[in-house]
Amino acid sequence: MTTPQEELLPGTRRALLHRIAVAQAEGRAPSLVATVVRGGEPVWAGARTSVAGQEPDQHVQYRIGSITKTFTAVLVLRLRDEGLLDLADPLEKHLPGTGAGEATVAELLAHTGGLAAETPGPWWERSPGSLRPELADVLGEQPLLHPAGRRFHYSNPGYALLGALVEKLRGAPWEEVLRREVLEPLGLERTGVRPQAPHAGGWAVHPWADVMLPEPAEDLGRMAPAGQLWSTAHDLARFAAFLVRGDERVLSAASLREMRTPAAPVETADVANGYAYCLGLEIRHHGGRTLVGHTGSLPGFLACLVIGEADDVAAVVLANCTSGPPLFSVAADLVRIVAEAEPRIPAPWQPLRDVDPSVLELAGQWYWGTYGFALRLTADGLVSLEPLSGTGRRSRFRPAGDGTWTGLEGYYAGETLRAVRRPDGSVSHLDLGSFVFTRQPYDEGAPVPGGVDPEGWRGIG
Repeated sequence: MTTPQEELLPGTRRALLHRIAVAQAEGRAPSLVATVVRGGEPVWAGARTSVAGQEPDQHVQYRIGSITKTFTAVLVLRLRDEGLLDLADPLEKHLPGTGAGEATVAELLAHTGGLAAETPGPWWERSPGSLRPELADVLGEQPLLHPAGRRFHYSNPGYALLGALVEKLRGAPWEEVLRREVLEPLGLERTGVRPQAPHAGGWAVHPWADVMLPEPAEDLGRMAPAGQLWSTAHDLARFAAFLVRGDERVLSAASLREMRTPAAPVETADVANGYAYCLGLEIRHHGGRTLVGHTGSLPGFLACLVIGEADDVAAVVLANCTSGPPLFSVAADLVRIVAEAEPRIPAPWQPLRDVDPSVLELAGQWYWGTYGFALRLTADGLVSLEPLSGTGRRSRFRPAGDGTWTGLEGYYAGETLRAVRRPDGSVSHLDLGSFVFTRQPYDEGAPVPGGVDPEGWRGIG
């Protein structure tokens, strides 16, 4: 994490406390704990409980359910970055004989592998993992319900397969690999597969009466990579900061950007709800903000981690009830409260330290046909191409090291931008994936596809 942040203003702190107090009371949660991260550092923590004098602190463990999947995805991306697999590899290449081997690693990460949502047999979240000792017990006789890669269909068994893949390529249990490669380097000392005191007990709250029933806390066995972990608000705050900034001991910022990029086909209902799935992370649009993170639930527990990248604010909310407060809405509101009450103060503008004159001469106005664009150089070493009208295709480009640039987003993601020069060294035009950008609309001195009418521009006569 970065340098300590200034404390939030009293009015902001009270608004945050009010939000979780309403959530705990109206959602009838036995306890609820939350934290807010700004600039990579925790800046506020709060808790509410039904037992007077026993409010949980930031180090009390709760089960985090499917937030576990994000940890598993980090392990898989580490394998990719080390060259031990490619995300396009079919599972069969590394883990043969599962019956689901045609799905690729990326498809399993993005829940597009076509697998069933749940395991056959008793409800796996509320029954011991010993009932499913092998992958065949997790997958059943017909693991695929849909053609691989065709649609998003959330699959818990898919992440059991990814955990088995980690074990196969590392030669060690998933739990051991997770501890060694992620938890210890990030200092997540209170995160693990089994509860350690102090930890919350899981409860079911009766839907029509203010009474409770304890929920069993089963060891999930083969399904552990999909939802086993226990953690704390403090540890998840550190994890949220890592998911944005990266840590070279675990995973680079570039690989984490890839994890935060939508990777699954979007269903019509998901479009309406502003939802997309990435590689082990979810993206949701809420109240005009784009939030990335993951939710989680297991009998007796609810969990949510969300990050507002544009505001550099994250929130974690944990509760010990099977059903209760809508934790995504609560976490999203915590981000909103801080972002609106205390807007992010941008870093001071800094000029470029060094600039290549041959790049600087490309800055300015360009035309694709009659569409005007501006090419800008930025202090982070990138160039951007933006429509002058404010709407249309835009992208940032990073240097490729050979005098060209590679598009980072939108229509031009992965496309090559290059400056084409005349024999005398002057710039003729820009070429972007075969599109010709010229200094003047349909510049007759440039090789415009289709040519330029020799009579030039004219009025109606």
